[in-house]
Amino acid sequence: MNNAAIGVFDSGVGGLTCVEELVRLMPHENIVYLGDTARVPYGTRSRETILKYTRQDIAFMEQHNVKMALIACGTVSSVIMNNPVFDGTGIKEYSGVVIPAAHAACAATKNKRIGIIATSATVKSGSYGKVIRGIDPEIKVVGKACPLFVPLVENGYTSPENPAVRFFAEEYLECMKREGVDTLILGCTHYPHLKEVISQVMGDNVTLISSGAELAKYALKTMTFDSTLADRSESGTVELYCTDSEELFAENVERFLGKNINAKISKCNLKT
Repeated sequence: MNNAAIGVFDSGVGGLTCVEELVRLMPHENIVYLGDTARVPYGTRSRETILKYTRQDIAFMEQHNVKMALIACGTVSSVIMNNPVFDGTGIKEYSGVVIPAAHAACAATKNKRIGIIATSATVKSGSYGKVIRGIDPEIKVVGKACPLFVPLVENGYTSPENPAVRFFAEEYLECMKREGVDTLILGCTHYPHLKEVISQVMGDNVTLISSGAELAKYALKTMTFDSTLADRSESGTVELYCTDSEELFAENVERFLGKNINAKISKCNLKT
C-alpha cells in the first residue's frame, strides 16, 4: 500500500477528464493535478519547447512526491515516447495516454478502421499509428489534427448548439466519416469535453475512446498489480493547480468536474 498522491499533468484543463475518472475509480486516492494554463496549448509548440515544459511539469510532480505520474496530454505523451524525460527523476512509475488509448481502440474496432483526432504535434509524431500497428498490422489508421478544439474548450465553448463548435466539428471530422472509421480516439484530453457534438457528427455506430479515461483505468490496473493503492478509508483529497488565471481555471473545474468534487484550487509558478 502507498498513500502518496497520484500526479496528473496537462497543458490546460483537458486532463480533468482523467481526474474525473480517477475519482470515480479510486475515491480513496489523493490526487495532485497541474494544468499549465499559462502556456496552453502545447500541441502547436516545437519538440524542444514541449520537452522543456514537460521537464518543468515533472519537477512540479516531484515536489509533491507523487507515487505515479499520469501524463494526461496527448502531445507530451507522444513526444516523450522517444525521449527518456523521467530518467534521473524521483518518479519511477508513469504513463502517458497513447498506449492505454491505443489498446482500448484496437479492442473496440470491428472493421479495423481507427481514427485519431489530436493536436498537430501528436498527429505529426505518428505515435498512435505506431502503437496500433504494433498491436494489429491490419488496422488502418486515419489521423486528423484539430488545433481549434483546445482553445474552444479552454474558453468554455463546448455546447453542440454553438455554431463555432458545430462548424469545426463537422469540418475536422469529415475525413473520418469518409474513411468509414468505426472507432475514434479522442487523442487530446480536451476533446472529451466536446464528446456530445463529436458523437452527433460521427453517429451512434462509432465508438469514442477517451484517452484520459483510459489512462485512469490503466493507473488502476497498474497500482492494483503493484499493491500501491491507498489503504485509507476516507475519501482522498484533490489538489488542482494552474499557472494562469485561478478564477478562469476554477470556472472550468466547476464546469467539467461539477460541484460534487471537493477540490482545493491554487495558482503556482513552475521553475524555469
